[in-house]
Amino acid sequence: MKVLVTGGAGFIGSHLVDRLVQEGHEVVVVDNLSTGKRRNLNRSARFYKLDIQSARLARVFRNERPSLVMHLAAQIDVRRSVEDPVFDAQVNILGTLNILEQAVRHGTRKVVFSSSGGAIYGEQEHFPAPESHATRPLSPYGIGKLSGEHYLAYYQRVSGIQFVSLRYANVYGPRQDPEGEAGVVAIFIQKILSGEQPIINGNGRQTRDFVFVDDVVEANLAVMGKEVQGTYNVGTSQETSINDLFAVLKDLTKSGCKEVHGPAKQGEQNRSVVDATKLRQELGWEPRVSLQEGLRRTVEFFRGQGT
Repeated sequence: MKVLVTGGAGFIGSHLVDRLVQEGHEVVVVDNLSTGKRRNLNRSARFYKLDIQSARLARVFRNERPSLVMHLAAQIDVRRSVEDPVFDAQVNILGTLNILEQAVRHGTRKVVFSSSGGAIYGEQEHFPAPESHATRPLSPYGIGKLSGEHYLAYYQRVSGIQFVSLRYANVYGPRQDPEGEAGVVAIFIQKILSGEQPIINGNGRQTRDFVFVDDVVEANLAVMGKEVQGTYNVGTSQETSINDLFAVLKDLTKSGCKEVHGPAKQGEQNRSVVDATKLRQELGWEPRVSLQEGLRRTVEFFRGQGT
């Protein structure tokens, strides 16, 4: 199958491209390299350095005619979305619309959209949150992702194109960018290995559902089938506090750094954990990499990078 992956030079996208190539698919990557890295690109994939908002995207679809689009390109920094909601909307809403328009015009069969569990649900009432949970995003980033889901449903109604929305929990693993505001695991590991002091926001008792990138890739592969449509959570359904995360990383790195707390971040959720029962029951997916093992692999990766 010919698959177009937007954001295919990024953290999750590059892992997905590697796996698709391994499975024998013909892969096309669109990435503007604003946050993605050229070194992450798979040599077997055809690469277009292009922004998803660009009018030139039409030429890519016209030339390539992908059967499936896996749309991961996004502005992922929640805090930047708060500081600059217009930029966030340009990338995450208008960019997604451009993808959908081109997909419909050029005969793409299906779009798989990388959404966000935590950002869409906001402050949860139920733990873990099922897909039916109320959606009350607290940030422009969450609003943009939810808008993307609504547009997917709209295009499905009016054009018949199939879609899947995957609501990711907190994804971590090798290749995650430690320089951004997204990805506390990468940020902590980089600081610990470079001898800097990680700062835990607030009291550190806030919890997240940390899911390893390989498991997220497998979720994407699981929903590629033409009969699969709808919205699915992708997570472990387990909560881990930031304090506990820090303790595990400190142990894995044999670090003597202290547990230091800073001011709480305004608008940060207290608890975030998604229920992935639907994905498990309908498609047999389940997270296979434990937090301890995933963090160990991630630490090894950063050590190898000379961080």
